[in-house]
Amino acid sequence: MAIVLSRQDIRQLLKKKPPLIEGYINLEEQVQPNGVDLTLREVALPQSAGRIAAEDSQRRVSDLAPLVFDGLGFIDLVPGAYIITYNEIVHLPKNIMALARPRSSLLRCGVTVNTAVWDAGYSGRSQSLMVVYNPQGFRLQRNARIAQLIFLRLSQKTEGYQGAYQGENID
Repeated sequence: MAIVLSRQDIRQLLKKKPPLIEGYINLEEQVQPNGVDLTLREVALPQSAGRIAAEDSQRRVSDLAPLVFDGLGFIDLVPGAYIITYNEIVHLPKNIMALARPRSSLLRCGVTVNTAVWDAGYSGRSQSLMVVYNPQGFRLQRNARIAQLIFLRLSQKTEGYQGAYQGENID
């Protein structure tokens, strides 16, 4: 049976080498009772069609065009789909996986973040899909907290994530 990690569990894992999360903006604000808030590093527009095939060798993700924040660190988004990159680098042990959910303030503005599973053993700076449904658009600031990552302890260790996105977006 999987167990959701508490704030205390998360704080213990932040002390490990490598830490559960690095590259955070403000740890005191970001660590929540049941997870860690992820913050916005970059917003990009898909520029080409993507492709998912039966074999990974035929997979093609969409090309991206990063958008520019204004002098105050804001960006105005019209309704549509965007690829976002988080500031935080996640290092999951082989017995912990994670799921993310959008922060409720985003939802109240007509915006959501769609995510995939963070597999046990994954390490990298993740990306997700942000969709602006609000017909009036949305104004977003760099480093804003936009999603909460929830950690689940597995019943046993796995071999760990070995996919194409291992180590992604780490400068």
